[in-house]
Amino acid sequence: MIREMAHITVKPGTQADFEAGVQQALPLFQRARGFHRLELHHVIEHPEQYVLQIHWQTLEDHMQHFRESDDFQTWRGIVGGFFAQPPHVVHTQVVVGE
Repeated sequence: MIREMAHITVKPGTQADFEAGVQQALPLFQRARGFHRLELHHVIEHPEQYVLQIHWQTLEDHMQHFRESDDFQTWRGIVGGFFAQPPHVVHTQVVVGE
């Protein structure tokens, strides 16, 4: 299991619309191969910043099967206009946890 962590900064004043867009796009992820879970975290200290955390079975499920799909294009069409800059995306694995 891997986690995609997308650090997203939205344009000031668009937070509610961005959050609604992520909620609207949730079915696109839910039907994707290897998808397990999505969480959108709002950064309290910086109101325009978010961390989108998505749990995928494999890196390929995200990078190939989802990112190369029409659903990814739809996702970007829904939320891309709110981005102040391109998201910074990293992938992680849990190495210590309970």
